[in-house]
Amino acid sequence: SGARALTGKTFVFTGSLTSMSRDEAGAKVKALGATVSGSVSKQTDYVVYGSDPGSKYDKAVSLGVKTLTEHSFLSFLELL
Repeated sequence: SGARALTGKTFVFTGSLTSMSRDEAGAKVKALGATVSGSVSKQTDYVVYGSDPGSKYDKAVSLGVKTLTEHSFLSFLELL
């Protein structure tokens, strides 16, 4: 836990988030040491998706990358 709780983790944000912008969500995980990527790969740790997530979500599922709804993402941050 703590300030660098997500060091070494890579997040991708896709779709429309309701509680914050994707940039704001990215800033939250960057502040915890994570990297934010614009594309999904096997190296991606988490894909956080809102409404209409599109092809990035589909690719995450096909690669077996963990996906989080916006609600799950917010809960996840609270647990850190």
